[in-house]
Amino acid sequence: MRAVVWWFDSILGGQDYQRYVAHLRRNHPDRPIPTERQYWRDRHAEADRSPTNRCC
Repeated sequence: MRAVVWWFDSILGGQDYQRYVAHLRRNHPDRPIPTERQYWRDRHAEADRSPTNRCC
């Protein structure tokens, strides 16, 4: 069951914010880290501005 939950979480982007924070800390330590809420707002706004690679 845990594997199924992990799979759905990865499909839906559940770990994206954590990966983004790790990327910022590793490659851009001087940049501020956005809150998770702000990260998702920015991500959805960018998807609306540039609707490439979307299924629907």
